Amino acid sequence: MRKITEQYATARDEFEIAAEETEKKTVYAADDRAAAAEELEKLRELYEGILKDSSPEIVEEIKQRAGQRVRELSEAIKGLEASAIESD
Repeated sequence: MRKITEQYATARDEFEIAAEETEKKTVYAADDRAAAAEELEKLRELYEGILKDSSPEIVEEIKQRAGQRVRELSEAIKGLEASAIESD
């Protein structure tokens, strides 16, 4: 769970940077959105790998503790990309 928490924090930080840069429409915005998406993909791979390789009890705990956060961050990054496209 610690690895997921750490990767979630990294992905969330990248998302926050990307959101700020996108809002300001800086030249770094596209690269920051790409970095956020990359970190999210690492988080998804880690999450899915742990679910696949863990006992049913651990899977339930991880789903309860991290599943919703992973989905919310995924939707936030999709929304950020959509808003960037709309504002171009």
